[in-house]
Amino acid sequence: MGFSAKQLQALRRNVDLRCVRTREVNGRTLSYVEGWFAISEANRIFGFDAWSRETVELKCILARESRGAFLAVYTARVRITVQADGAVVIREGHGTGEGRGPSPGEVHDLAFKAAETDATKRALATFGKPFGLALYRTSHKNSSSKNATHEPVPASQIEERGRAANETIAISRPREFVKNDQARDNQQHNVQSAPEMSIALATPSLAPTKIDKSVLTISEPKRLRDKAHLRFVAAHPCLVCGRQPSDPHHLRFAQPRALGLKVSDEFTVPLCREHHRQLHHAGNEIAWWHNIDIKPLPIAKGLWEEKHLGGTVP
Repeated sequence: MGFSAKQLQALRRNVDLRCVRTREVNGRTLSYVEGWFAISEANRIFGFDAWSRETVELKCILARESRGAFLAVYTARVRITVQADGAVVIREGHGTGEGRGPSPGEVHDLAFKAAETDATKRALATFGKPFGLALYRTSHKNSSSKNATHEPVPASQIEERGRAANETIAISRPREFVKNDQARDNQQHNVQSAPEMSIALATPSLAPTKIDKSVLTISEPKRLRDKAHLRFVAAHPCLVCGRQPSDPHHLRFAQPRALGLKVSDEFTVPLCREHHRQLHHAGNEIAWWHNIDIKPLPIAKGLWEEKHLGGTVP
Protein backbone atom coordinates (compact mmCIF):
# COMPACT_ATOMS: atom_id res chain seq x y z
CA MET A 1 0.00 0.00 0.00
CA GLY A 2 1.04 3.58 -0.55
CA PHE A 3 -0.11 5.01 2.77
CA SER A 4 2.49 6.82 4.85
CA ALA A 5 3.49 5.66 8.33
CA LYS A 6 1.47 8.51 9.84
CA GLN A 7 -1.63 7.53 7.86
CA LEU A 8 -1.27 3.85 8.81
CA GLN A 9 -0.99 4.84 12.46
CA ALA A 10 -4.17 6.92 12.15
CA LEU A 11 -6.01 4.07 10.40
CA ARG A 12 -5.17 1.70 13.27
CA ARG A 13 -6.42 4.10 15.93
CA ASN A 14 -9.87 3.45 17.39
CA VAL A 15 -12.73 5.86 16.76
CA ASP A 16 -13.27 8.58 19.36
CA LEU A 17 -16.09 7.27 21.57
CA ARG A 18 -17.38 10.82 22.05
CA CYS A 19 -18.36 10.81 18.38
CA VAL A 20 -20.21 7.48 18.50
CA ARG A 21 -24.02 7.57 18.46
CA THR A 22 -26.52 4.82 19.31
CA ARG A 23 -30.07 3.99 18.24
CA GLU A 24 -32.61 1.26 18.94
CA VAL A 25 -33.51 -1.01 16.02
CA ASN A 26 -35.86 -3.96 16.61
CA GLY A 27 -34.86 -4.20 20.26
CA ARG A 28 -31.13 -3.98 19.52
CA THR A 29 -28.81 -1.12 20.37
CA LEU A 30 -26.68 -0.24 17.34
CA SER A 31 -23.61 2.01 17.48
CA TYR A 32 -22.64 4.17 14.51
CA VAL A 33 -20.79 7.31 13.44
CA GLU A 34 -22.50 10.14 11.59
CA GLY A 35 -21.81 10.85 7.95
CA TRP A 36 -20.20 14.26 8.51
CA PHE A 37 -17.77 12.68 11.01
CA ALA A 38 -16.68 10.00 8.53
CA ILE A 39 -16.09 12.66 5.85
CA SER A 40 -14.13 14.77 8.34
CA GLU A 41 -11.93 11.82 9.28
CA ALA A 42 -11.28 11.05 5.60
CA ASN A 43 -10.19 14.66 5.03
CA ARG A 44 -7.93 14.52 8.09
CA ILE A 45 -6.25 11.21 7.29
CA PHE A 46 -6.13 11.18 3.46
CA GLY A 47 -6.11 14.93 2.79
CA PHE A 48 -8.79 17.19 1.33
CA ASP A 49 -7.59 16.74 -2.25
CA ALA A 50 -6.36 13.14 -2.07
CA TRP A 51 -9.64 11.24 -2.11
CA SER A 52 -12.99 11.36 -3.89
CA ARG A 53 -16.44 9.82 -3.69
CA GLU A 54 -18.58 8.63 -6.60
CA THR A 55 -22.15 7.33 -6.50
CA VAL A 56 -21.91 4.42 -8.93
CA GLU A 57 -25.47 3.15 -8.61
CA LEU A 58 -28.69 4.56 -7.15
CA LYS A 59 -32.02 2.72 -7.23
CA CYS A 60 -35.49 3.39 -5.86
CA ILE A 61 -36.68 -0.04 -4.67
CA LEU A 62 -39.93 1.12 -3.06
CA ALA A 63 -42.24 4.09 -3.51
CA ARG A 64 -45.63 4.03 -1.85
CA GLU A 65 -48.42 6.41 -0.83
CA SER A 66 -51.02 5.75 1.87
CA ARG A 67 -53.59 8.38 2.87
CA GLY A 68 -51.40 11.32 1.97
CA ALA A 69 -48.25 9.86 3.58
CA PHE A 70 -45.38 8.92 1.27
CA LEU A 71 -42.65 6.32 1.70
CA ALA A 72 -39.52 5.85 -0.42
CA VAL A 73 -36.61 3.42 -0.03
CA TYR A 74 -33.37 3.69 -2.03
CA THR A 75 -30.22 1.61 -2.36
CA ALA A 76 -26.88 3.11 -3.34
CA ARG A 77 -23.41 1.90 -4.26
CA VAL A 78 -20.61 4.38 -3.58
CA ARG A 79 -16.99 4.16 -4.72
CA ILE A 80 -14.19 5.74 -2.68
CA THR A 81 -10.91 6.49 -4.49
CA VAL A 82 -7.82 7.46 -2.46
CA GLN A 83 -4.51 8.72 -3.87
CA ALA A 84 -1.77 7.36 -1.59
CA ASP A 85 1.83 8.19 -2.57
CA GLY A 86 1.34 7.39 -6.25
CA ALA A 87 -0.89 4.38 -5.60
CA VAL A 88 -4.66 4.38 -6.13
CA VAL A 89 -6.80 2.60 -3.54
CA ILE A 90 -10.44 1.95 -4.46
CA ARG A 91 -13.13 0.70 -2.07
CA GLU A 92 -16.89 0.36 -2.52
CA GLY A 93 -19.83 0.16 -0.16
CA HIS A 94 -23.57 -0.45 -0.40
CA GLY A 95 -26.22 1.30 1.67
CA THR A 96 -29.94 1.84 2.03
CA GLY A 97 -31.99 4.87 2.93
CA GLU A 98 -35.62 5.48 3.82
CA GLY A 99 -37.74 8.62 3.69
CA ARG A 100 -41.22 9.26 5.08
CA GLY A 101 -43.36 12.35 5.00
CA PRO A 102 -46.25 14.25 3.40
CA SER A 103 -44.23 15.49 0.40
CA PRO A 104 -43.15 12.95 -2.29
CA GLY A 105 -40.23 15.07 -3.49
CA GLU A 106 -38.90 15.58 0.01
CA VAL A 107 -39.32 11.89 0.81
CA HIS A 108 -37.32 10.78 -2.25
CA ASP A 109 -34.68 13.43 -1.53
CA LEU A 110 -34.22 12.21 2.05
CA ALA A 111 -34.16 8.54 1.03
CA PHE A 112 -31.46 8.72 -1.64
CA LYS A 113 -29.28 11.04 0.47
CA ALA A 114 -29.54 8.62 3.40
CA ALA A 115 -28.61 5.73 1.07
CA GLU A 116 -25.56 7.63 -0.21
CA THR A 117 -24.50 8.44 3.36
CA ASP A 118 -24.88 4.83 4.48
CA ALA A 119 -22.91 3.52 1.49
CA THR A 120 -20.17 6.13 2.00
CA LYS A 121 -19.71 5.18 5.65
CA ARG A 122 -19.54 1.48 4.81
CA ALA A 123 -16.97 2.08 2.09
CA LEU A 124 -14.81 4.20 4.39
CA ALA A 125 -15.13 1.66 7.21
CA THR A 126 -13.11 -0.81 5.12
CA PHE A 127 -10.05 1.45 5.54
CA GLY A 128 -9.86 1.01 9.32
CA LYS A 129 -11.04 1.72 12.83
CA PRO A 130 -11.38 5.54 12.79
CA PHE A 131 -14.35 5.19 10.42
CA GLY A 132 -16.27 2.89 12.77
CA LEU A 133 -15.10 -0.54 11.58
CA ALA A 134 -14.98 -1.94 15.14
CA LEU A 135 -18.49 -0.69 15.94
CA TYR A 136 -20.07 -3.61 14.09
CA ARG A 137 -18.50 -6.00 16.58
CA THR A 138 -19.36 -3.70 19.49
CA SER A 139 -23.02 -3.55 18.45
CA HIS A 140 -23.11 -7.35 18.24
CA LYS A 141 -21.70 -7.66 21.73
CA ASN A 142 -24.13 -5.13 23.13
CA SER A 143 -27.11 -6.90 21.57
CA SER A 144 -25.99 -10.36 22.75
CA SER A 145 -25.30 -9.15 26.28
CA LYS A 146 -28.65 -7.39 26.35
CA ASN A 147 -30.48 -10.55 25.33
CA ALA A 148 -28.61 -12.75 27.83
CA THR A 149 -30.71 -14.07 30.72
CA HIS A 150 -29.70 -13.52 34.36
CA GLU A 151 -31.16 -14.81 37.58
CA PRO A 152 -33.02 -12.18 39.65
CA VAL A 153 -31.20 -10.79 42.70
CA PRO A 154 -33.17 -10.45 45.97
CA ALA A 155 -33.92 -6.90 47.10
CA SER A 156 -32.17 -7.42 50.46
CA GLN A 157 -28.97 -8.44 48.68
CA ILE A 158 -29.13 -5.35 46.47
CA GLU A 159 -29.45 -3.09 49.56
CA GLU A 160 -26.45 -4.79 51.21
CA ARG A 161 -24.36 -4.30 48.04
CA GLY A 162 -25.34 -0.62 47.93
CA ARG A 163 -24.33 -0.01 51.56
CA ALA A 164 -21.02 -1.83 51.04
CA ALA A 165 -20.29 0.23 47.91
CA ASN A 166 -21.03 3.51 49.70
CA GLU A 167 -18.73 2.56 52.59
CA THR A 168 -15.94 1.61 50.18
CA ILE A 169 -16.23 4.92 48.32
CA ALA A 170 -16.21 6.91 51.58
CA ILE A 171 -13.05 5.12 52.80
CA SER A 172 -11.11 5.25 49.54
CA ARG A 173 -11.81 8.90 48.70
CA PRO A 174 -9.92 11.80 50.40
CA ARG A 175 -11.65 13.53 53.30
CA GLU A 176 -12.17 16.80 51.44
CA PHE A 177 -14.15 15.00 48.74
CA VAL A 178 -16.38 13.36 51.33
CA LYS A 179 -17.08 16.79 52.83
CA ASN A 180 -17.93 18.13 49.39
CA ASP A 181 -20.34 15.24 48.86
CA GLN A 182 -22.04 15.98 52.20
CA ALA A 183 -22.35 19.65 51.28
CA ARG A 184 -23.83 18.72 47.92
CA ASP A 185 -26.35 16.38 49.60
CA ASN A 186 -27.40 19.18 51.97
CA GLN A 187 -27.82 21.53 49.02
CA GLN A 188 -29.96 18.99 47.16
CA HIS A 189 -32.11 18.53 50.27
CA ASN A 190 -32.73 22.29 50.41
CA VAL A 191 -33.59 22.38 46.72
CA GLN A 192 -36.09 19.55 47.08
CA SER A 193 -37.91 21.51 49.79
CA ALA A 194 -38.63 24.26 47.25
CA PRO A 195 -40.08 22.79 44.00
CA GLU A 196 -39.87 26.03 42.09
CA MET A 197 -36.16 26.38 42.87
CA SER A 198 -35.56 22.74 41.87
CA ILE A 199 -36.95 23.36 38.40
CA ALA A 200 -34.91 26.55 37.96
CA LEU A 201 -31.65 24.88 39.00
CA ALA A 202 -32.19 21.70 37.02
CA THR A 203 -33.15 23.30 33.72
CA PRO A 204 -29.67 24.57 32.62
CA SER A 205 -28.05 21.16 33.13
CA LEU A 206 -30.72 19.45 31.01
CA ALA A 207 -30.62 21.96 28.15
CA PRO A 208 -28.97 20.37 25.09
CA THR A 209 -25.98 22.13 23.59
CA LYS A 210 -25.66 22.60 19.83
CA ILE A 211 -22.54 23.70 18.00
CA ASP A 212 -22.94 26.54 15.51
CA LYS A 213 -20.72 25.19 12.71
CA SER A 214 -21.00 28.47 10.78
CA VAL A 215 -18.48 30.12 13.18
CA LEU A 216 -15.84 27.38 12.96
CA THR A 217 -12.54 27.86 11.12
CA ILE A 218 -13.79 25.52 8.40
CA SER A 219 -17.34 26.79 8.54
CA GLU A 220 -20.55 25.31 7.19
CA PRO A 221 -23.54 27.35 5.99
CA LYS A 222 -26.48 27.66 8.34
CA ARG A 223 -29.40 25.42 7.46
CA LEU A 224 -32.52 26.97 8.94
CA ARG A 225 -35.56 24.81 9.68
CA ASP A 226 -39.02 26.40 9.71
CA LYS A 227 -42.06 24.13 9.25
CA ALA A 228 -44.41 27.13 9.22
CA HIS A 229 -42.51 28.60 6.27
CA LEU A 230 -42.72 25.28 4.38
CA ARG A 231 -46.50 25.31 4.83
CA PHE A 232 -46.53 28.93 3.67
CA VAL A 233 -44.62 28.03 0.49
CA ALA A 234 -46.86 25.01 -0.17
CA ALA A 235 -49.92 27.29 -0.05
CA HIS A 236 -48.72 29.07 -3.23
CA PRO A 237 -49.41 27.79 -6.77
CA CYS A 238 -46.80 25.93 -8.79
CA LEU A 239 -44.19 28.23 -10.37
CA VAL A 240 -44.36 26.36 -13.67
CA CYS A 241 -48.05 25.67 -14.31
CA GLY A 242 -49.90 27.51 -11.52
CA ARG A 243 -51.66 24.37 -10.27
CA GLN A 244 -52.28 23.37 -6.66
CA PRO A 245 -51.61 21.69 -4.30
CA SER A 246 -47.90 22.41 -4.26
CA ASP A 247 -44.87 20.94 -2.51
CA PRO A 248 -42.10 23.07 -0.98
CA HIS A 249 -39.09 22.18 -3.15
CA HIS A 250 -35.61 22.81 -1.71
CA LEU A 251 -33.20 24.32 -4.25
CA ARG A 252 -30.32 21.89 -3.90
CA PHE A 253 -27.79 24.17 -5.65
CA ALA A 254 -28.38 27.06 -3.23
CA GLN A 255 -25.90 25.66 -0.66
CA PRO A 256 -23.05 23.13 -0.72
CA ARG A 257 -24.25 19.55 -0.54
CA ALA A 258 -24.03 17.74 2.80
CA LEU A 259 -24.57 14.09 3.60
CA GLY A 260 -28.15 13.55 4.75
CA LEU A 261 -28.90 17.30 5.01
CA LYS A 262 -31.15 19.43 2.86
CA VAL A 263 -30.46 23.07 2.11
CA SER A 264 -31.90 25.71 4.39
CA ASP A 265 -35.70 26.11 4.37
CA GLU A 266 -35.28 29.68 3.14
CA PHE A 267 -34.36 28.27 -0.30
CA THR A 268 -37.73 26.68 -1.10
CA VAL A 269 -40.21 27.35 -3.90
CA PRO A 270 -43.65 25.87 -4.67
CA LEU A 271 -43.95 23.14 -7.31
CA CYS A 272 -46.88 20.88 -8.12
CA ARG A 273 -46.25 17.18 -7.61
CA GLU A 274 -45.85 16.50 -11.33
CA HIS A 275 -43.16 19.13 -11.86
CA HIS A 276 -41.60 18.31 -8.49
CA ARG A 277 -41.17 14.68 -9.55
CA GLN A 278 -39.95 15.77 -12.99
CA LEU A 279 -37.29 18.01 -11.44
CA HIS A 280 -35.98 15.26 -9.15
CA HIS A 281 -35.56 12.96 -12.14
CA ALA A 282 -33.89 15.63 -14.29
CA GLY A 283 -30.47 15.29 -12.63
CA ASN A 284 -29.13 18.78 -13.47
CA GLU A 285 -31.39 21.11 -11.53
CA ILE A 286 -29.77 24.36 -12.73
CA ALA A 287 -30.25 23.35 -16.37
CA TRP A 288 -33.86 22.37 -15.67
CA TRP A 289 -34.71 25.83 -14.33
CA HIS A 290 -32.79 27.47 -17.20
CA ASN A 291 -34.77 25.54 -19.80
CA ILE A 292 -38.11 26.80 -18.45
CA ASP A 293 -36.68 30.34 -18.07
CA ILE A 294 -37.41 30.72 -14.33
CA LYS A 295 -34.99 32.09 -11.74
CA PRO A 296 -36.01 30.34 -8.50
CA LEU A 297 -33.51 31.90 -6.06
CA PRO A 298 -35.01 35.43 -6.10
CA ILE A 299 -38.48 33.91 -5.75
CA ALA A 300 -37.40 31.83 -2.77
CA LYS A 301 -35.81 34.91 -1.19
CA GLY A 302 -39.00 36.90 -1.76
CA LEU A 303 -41.16 34.21 -0.16
CA TRP A 304 -38.85 34.11 2.87
CA GLU A 305 -38.95 37.90 3.26
CA GLU A 306 -42.72 37.95 2.80
CA LYS A 307 -43.19 35.39 5.57
CA HIS A 308 -40.63 36.75 8.02
CA LEU A 309 -40.08 40.41 7.12
CA GLY A 310 -43.40 41.38 5.57
CA GLY A 311 -41.89 41.89 2.11
CA THR A 312 -43.41 41.14 -1.28
CA VAL A 313 -42.64 38.36 -3.72
CA PRO A 314 -40.79 39.61 -6.87
